[in-house]
Amino acid sequence: MSAPSALLREPAGAGRDLNAQALRADARRESLRLLALLSPSLFLVFAIIIVPIGWLFWLSLFDEAGAFSTSNYARFFEQASYIKTFVTTFKVAFIVTGACVLLGYPLAYMLSQLPRRAASICLIFVILPFWTSVLVRTYAWLVILQRKGLINSWLIDLGVISQPLSLANNLSGVVIGMTHILLPFLVLPLYASMKTIDTDCLRAGMNLGASPAATFRQIFLPLSLPGLASGVVIVFVLCLGFFVTPALMGGGKVIMWAMRMEQTTSLYSNWGAGAALGVVLLGVTLALLGLFQWLLGARATGVWSQR
Repeated sequence: MSAPSALLREPAGAGRDLNAQALRADARRESLRLLALLSPSLFLVFAIIIVPIGWLFWLSLFDEAGAFSTSNYARFFEQASYIKTFVTTFKVAFIVTGACVLLGYPLAYMLSQLPRRAASICLIFVILPFWTSVLVRTYAWLVILQRKGLINSWLIDLGVISQPLSLANNLSGVVIGMTHILLPFLVLPLYASMKTIDTDCLRAGMNLGASPAATFRQIFLPLSLPGLASGVVIVFVLCLGFFVTPALMGGGKVIMWAMRMEQTTSLYSNWGAGAALGVVLLGVTLALLGLFQWLLGARATGVWSQR
């Protein structure tokens, strides 16, 4: 290699290094500016989420005498009532989520097929329950479902039944009340997802000879699954922490996890055990959400690999 060519190449390599260093410094400055902009939000999240959860976990590690102990977690395996309450909570959550899917998917599909003006009017009736307190709606369902309520009175007057049906103060009443309250949380994200589906894809499927049922099953349903998944997660998580409706509609027969925490802290004044209940519920919920996300990711990977 001649000397002139070496002199020409060395400044070019040095220029590239200087350019790369300048780009990295610019990227660091941009990251710092972004962190400065996000710092108020991060501080708020830390103050209202991370700190309370950490305090809850710390509190759960002390027994009633104030000594450091894991007895609050050991009682989950020692007392059958804890396991029964835990199973009841997830049983109700799965039933209510399934009921919301069965009722909400056809409703969201109908809304997505309506003209924009008609869909907007119908959405008002979906959002309307949010304008009323959960407590008021729960008491309204008690009036409707109790043994001398509207439904039993109408059925007896019509001669359909001779004895009142047991629709309240049991699991059925809890499921009905919670389904009514949580149904909009599934319909709204599902409707938003359905409205983004390109109708040209449906027309293309029908032009290729697919029946309406096949078009819905092979095109519309898979494209609406992200919205359905979002609604299912929202409803399921809200079910796990529900308190008012199970406490009133269950009549003391359906004890869920939130009710157990309230009894432990207010009735028995055992804050450590109540905190342990909250930590266990939080851990199981996060584990289920992680499993759900992994299943969705595995399914999406499988679909794309088949394509």
